[in-house]
Amino acid sequence: MLYLYYTLLLLISLASLALVTVTLPGLWIMTAAAAIYSLAPHQHRLGHKALLALFLLALLGEIIEFTAGGAAAKKAGGSRRAAIGAILGAIVGGIVGSFVLPLVLTIVGICVGSFIGAAAVQFLDGGEALQSLRVGFGAAKGRFLGVVWKFAIGILMLFLILIAAFP
Repeated sequence: MLYLYYTLLLLISLASLALVTVTLPGLWIMTAAAAIYSLAPHQHRLGHKALLALFLLALLGEIIEFTAGGAAAKKAGGSRRAAIGAILGAIVGGIVGSFVLPLVLTIVGICVGSFIGAAAVQFLDGGEALQSLRVGFGAAKGRFLGVVWKFAIGILMLFLILIAAFP
């Protein structure tokens, strides 16, 4: 029965990792599955330290993904309002992209939304057109890299689960 629990945990973790690629809360599902696994009636359980590490990694991944577009917009010379525009644009773009073509266009929608949000706000705040485009490209690039970093953290979490939960 223990190997069944372990296999189920790994399958859920892999499916959750796939959810991360479309900016869904896969890291939190991995963490919850590991916590449930640790409660299952068997001798080998994930310890408190491993569960805390999973929680902190999931939190870090979400923070990085959520703020990367805004931080990159600011780094590209954008205003604070442009950074907020990038974050809000990413949310709207992700929703629109998900409705048009789920799973495939979600990341595209998020990056395009970050670009439009940051560039539009920067331009409306009196920025030059070329500078606004640079800020928009920076926001889109940052948001994409945020998703990549979140996925990398998810892989790290998967390896932690593989090792710590092994029967």
